[in-house]
Amino acid sequence: MRIGELSHRTGVNAHQLRYYEAQGLLEATRRANGYRDYNENAVLRVKQIRHLLGAGLSSEDIAYLLPCVTGEAPHLRGCPDLLTAMRSRLTRLDDQLTKLTQSRNTLAAYITTAEQTAEDG
Repeated sequence: MRIGELSHRTGVNAHQLRYYEAQGLLEATRRANGYRDYNENAVLRVKQIRHLLGAGLSSEDIAYLLPCVTGEAPHLRGCPDLLTAMRSRLTRLDDQLTKLTQSRNTLAAYITTAEQTAEDG
């Protein structure tokens, strides 16, 4: 199938599909006229990629995990170093959450102080 059909069937625009291909997440062959040609498995692969991106994984993380992925959900099989990679990503997400919580608390304190100053003035 051509890129337009894959885009239609997955709801992912062609620009993103080309990006996935450039990142090694999606494979296409080239027709004689230079157009990309995707097989039926590409629909499932794109759905898997979208789910993994939704989990906060980077394209680099996903490239590493794809050999361990089955099904649309997707399900991850136990592959070598799989848990190490996912735990590392989880740690990075936890660090980001901690920083965001600190920023939120600081901003809330500034707002409270500004509100009190406005009421006093």
